[in-house]
This record gives sequence, structure tokens and C-alpha cells, in this order.
Amino acid sequence: MRPRKPSVHKLPVTGILRLNRPAEIWYKPALSVVVASAVPNLLLYSLDRLDLVMYTMAGSLCALYGHNMPYARRAHTVLRVVLGMAAGFAVALVTASLTDSTAVLIAVGALLAAVQKTFCDATRIGPPGNVIFAFVTSAALFAPQELGQVPEHLALMLAAGAFAWLVTAGPALWHREGPERLATARALDAAAAYAAEPDRRTRHAAAAAVQAAWQALLASGRPTPVRQGLERLVVHAERALATTAVDGHAADADPSELRRWAEATRGRGPVPSPPPAPGTVEQLFGIDAERAGQRMRRGRREARRRLLRALGPSSPVLPVAFRTLVGCALAGYVSSALGVGHPYWAIVTAASVYQPNLTLSWSRALQRTVGNLLGVLVFAAVIPLARVSPLALVLCVLFFNFAAEALITRNYWLGSIAVTPMALLILEFGGFQPAGELIADRALDTLVGVAVGFLAAIAVTNRRASGRVERALAAAEDARRRAERAVADPAGDALVLETARRRLTAALVELRDASDVASGEWWQRALPEEELLATEQAGHRTLAATAQRQGLITLPPENGAV
Repeated sequence: MRPRKPSVHKLPVTGILRLNRPAEIWYKPALSVVVASAVPNLLLYSLDRLDLVMYTMAGSLCALYGHNMPYARRAHTVLRVVLGMAAGFAVALVTASLTDSTAVLIAVGALLAAVQKTFCDATRIGPPGNVIFAFVTSAALFAPQELGQVPEHLALMLAAGAFAWLVTAGPALWHREGPERLATARALDAAAAYAAEPDRRTRHAAAAAVQAAWQALLASGRPTPVRQGLERLVVHAERALATTAVDGHAADADPSELRRWAEATRGRGPVPSPPPAPGTVEQLFGIDAERAGQRMRRGRREARRRLLRALGPSSPVLPVAFRTLVGCALAGYVSSALGVGHPYWAIVTAASVYQPNLTLSWSRALQRTVGNLLGVLVFAAVIPLARVSPLALVLCVLFFNFAAEALITRNYWLGSIAVTPMALLILEFGGFQPAGELIADRALDTLVGVAVGFLAAIAVTNRRASGRVERALAAAEDARRRAERAVADPAGDALVLETARRRLTAALVELRDASDVASGEWWQRALPEEELLATEQAGHRTLAATAQRQGLITLPPENGAV
């Protein structure tokens, strides 16, 4: 009988605060949010209406989203972010204008945080996820408001959001293939790492990077010579994955050559033009307008189906959303019971704790605690400077906006050191408040939000994480069988073979992601580790056979057999 894994895993205590390398494009969201915030803030400063900054900031913060996406997809995504922010903001403003009951405001704030968490997770919108939504709507709930002011304040938010959309979409005018080039370069680098050191970890990282590169190319819009060149480079990255770990060697790819291509692809010069992969024909791998249109239409239909599945009764997203609802509500009520004047900080802190599984939530809780407590010390040091003049206050907020995005990719706690004083300084636009009281409230709310939020995560179980693994296993097996039939068909269509290979690659990536999430969750069924390993190995053997049939690689007969 297979031994069961313990239902309670040991929580990590080392390495949580370790600094990582900065993200490759950290400066893009940092500069975008500064530009998106500076223009409306300075305009309000010139009109002597800095009391309205909170409303424009709600729209300006939308500039943080979509920076890893091709511009065609980014434009749609950021538009949906702006509209989603406006919907939550409107609910918060109307609620604030209709009631002064702290209990009601906390309940609405927790409900909004849960809804925002649900949709951000279901759509996989990417960083910064639901936290910005929760920050904006929770703050709006506790801001003094009259019903007649709501249209004006909502209009300010939408105007700033429209400008944020322009800031995020604007670079397409002079560097339209930038995101696709970056995704391709990452795939080449990951493939080089696998070719140099083939193991399970590097194989999964390379498969995920290649899948992300294909998705970026398919979502980038009409084909261009640059995009066609990028697709040929991704084919070469796939060659490094088109073998199994049976013989302990990656495909016949040169890691140094892949890295050179990646470096050149990241630049603004011509895309590298490597020799065609063996057996490659343009009819199979080229992106013409008709195939791109068909794929985009299929992609949109699949996205709608995926969203409906993600919100269905058996979705693993829903337990995390319920955690958010319970944890945020309890954190707000405990904070209010302790007499804290800003209970929405506890709501936002609890909302920020919830990650895909309990182990990651524990890490985020520690990072949030350290970052916020250090952040209030930074606020104490900078508040005298910020109160020199209104312009000094505006510049301080812009500085911390930039610093937060510049630092947060190194580690969440480091970014929180800048986020905390920024959030406290925004309150200054509505009028000066005792600094000591703000510092004490923020520190207490941090401790309450983290403690109550994590306890709620323990209490609200997510046993559906195992169900996601089971569904991913079934999908991977189905994709493998389809690919095997395509390989075995001597008269098989080239496009059918290519589609089967892409589907199997995506299924294996999803399987590993589902397994990683479930492995850090408590109170659930034991994961079928042997079956997971066997399915992954069989899947990669089939990928190798598929690639061999397409002519991408040449393997010995025993390795090419399915």
C-alpha cells in the first residue's frame, strides 16, 4: 500500500526573506505607475485640490497591470482592470455614502475582497493581482462620502484609469513586438538551462517558458516578419525539450548558442536568424494571417470556457475566495474591536496574505509583517519632509510609488517597506493626522491582519487542490493519447500533429503547476506522486516521438518509441 503523506506539512522558516534577482522589466511597471500618477496628481496640485488624489490614484494604479503581455492582449486586459476597478470603487463609494456603520463597511469590504480575489485567480491576471483592488475599494469604504459626490469621484477615477491605459498601451507605437521578444528570450534561456543541466526542475521551467512564448505570439496580433522570426526561435527552444530524461541528455542543442540568441532577441536590433530546425517547413511553423485569426478566435472561446470552469462549483479557486471573505471580515472586526481607527488596513493585510496554498500564504504573512513594520519606521522618518509643502507630499508619494515596484520583485517584504509609507502618505492629502497615531494603527492592523488572516487560512480548508491535480492528470493522459494517435497515423496532417504536441505541452505544464500548488496545502488527500511522475515521463517521451516525427530532432529508435 502506498504510504500517505502527512496532511500537515512543516512550514518553512528559512529563506523567506532572501533577496532574489530583480525582475527583468521591473522598471516598466515602476515608470508606468509614476507617469500615470504624476500627471493627475500635479494637475490637482495646480488646482489646489489635492484632497481628490485618492480618487485619481484608484485609476492610476491600474497602470501596474499587464506588463508581461503582448500589447494587443495588454490593451484588453488593462481595460478590463479599469472597468473592474470602477465597479468595485462605485460599490464602495455608494456604500460609504449610505451608512456610517463600521460593521457594515467591514462586511462589504470583505465581500469585495473575496470577489476580487475570485476573478483575479480565475482569469490569472498576474501581478499585482487582487491586492491593489482590495486596497482601493477598502480605503474608499472608509472615506467620508456624500451620495451626490459619487458621480464626480467615479469620473475622476475613470479619467485617471483611461490615462493609465494610454501609458501601458503607448509603448506599442515604438516597440510593438517588445513583449513577444522578451517571452521568446526567456524561452531560449530556459531551454539553454535545460540543455546544460537536464533534470525535472529545469525541464518544467523550460516547458512553461516555451508555452508562455507560444501564448505571447498567438496573442500578439497580426503576423510580422519579426514575429515570424521569433516563432522560428521558439521552435529551436523546443528542440531542447524534445527528448526525455531516459538517457540523461537533452536534445542536440548548444546552450551557449541559445543564450546568444536570447541576448540578441532582448535587444532592439534584428531578430537572430538561425538555420531552420531539421525538417521544419514554413507551412507548418509560419504564422500567416488566417491561422493567427483562427487561433485567436479559438483562444477567446477557450478563455471563456476556462473562466466558466474556474468559477464552477468544483473550482479550487472558491475555497481560497472563501478564506479571503472569512479572514478579511474577522481581521476587520478584530481591528475595530481593538479601537483602531483604520480597520480597512487589517482587511487589506489579510487579503494580501492569501496565496495559492497554505505554505505560500505563510511565507507571504511573514514577508508582509516584516515589510510593514519596517515601512512604518520609514514613514516616521519621512513625514517631516512630506509636510514641508503640498508639492513635497506629491513628490514623496511618487518616489515611494516607484520604489515599491522597483523593490518588490526582489522580495515582497522589501517592496512593502515602500508601499507602507506610500499608503500612509496618501492619507495626508485629506488633511494632516497625528503621525504617532497613524504609525500605531498601521502596526497593530498589520499584526491583526496577518495573524487573523493566516488562522482563517488554516481553518478554511482547500481540499479541492487535490481535485485539480486529478483533473490535470486526466487531461494530460488524454492529450498524450491524442498525440500518440497523431504520431502513429502515417497519413497524419502536419497541423494535427503540431496541435497535438502543443496541447500535450500545455497539459504537462498545467499538471506540474497543479501538483506544486497542492503539495503546499494542508488537510487534503495524499497526492499520487508515483502516478504524477509516470504521467510526466510518459508525456515527455511522447513529446520526443512527436518532435522526431516532425523532424525537429533525431533520436535513437529506442528513445523515439512511444
